[in-house]
Amino acid sequence: MDLLNDDNLKKKKSSGFNILSGDSTSGHGGYGAGVLNLDNVSPVFVDPAEGEAFVDMGALHARSAVEKRIKFLPNKEEVPNGKLYWLVWVAIQYKEGKPYYAGVTGCEMTVDKEIRRGYKSLPEHVNKMDKALKGKIMVEHMDQKSKTILADFLKKHSEQMWLHSEKELHEALMGEESA
Repeated sequence: MDLLNDDNLKKKKSSGFNILSGDSTSGHGGYGAGVLNLDNVSPVFVDPAEGEAFVDMGALHARSAVEKRIKFLPNKEEVPNGKLYWLVWVAIQYKEGKPYYAGVTGCEMTVDKEIRRGYKSLPEHVNKMDKALKGKIMVEHMDQKSKTILADFLKKHSEQMWLHSEKELHEALMGEESA
């Protein structure tokens, strides 16, 4: 792979969602069977201070733009001036042959770029990613502004996937009985 090739750089900077790729085991159940497949999960950052949400695939390996050059500490109190971000794991599944937002789980993260320190709970991030992959919706601990930003982002990304998603997701993010 030519890393200096502009085409490769453009491919790498893609900020779209991973949908689903083929079964890596082709159904044979041999090598690779039982391995966690992250092809259908995307990390979405919600920045309530800026009122925006964005996908950063680097978060799958704790190497997102938000996390770079930051030493994360396990105590929230050690980062009193940290800027709040929500890392939201969004898993895509299919029903009736159509993709939809199946699992959506939010994890708190604070970052103080000035002192290059941040707070996050790595076990929480791993567990929430797993829950998203299993189709769980866990956003009740997020503030309403952040949930609204996330809902708007998901709708903008794919209105059809939003409409095909479970009513539970709409209610969890927007507090509506119908969406």
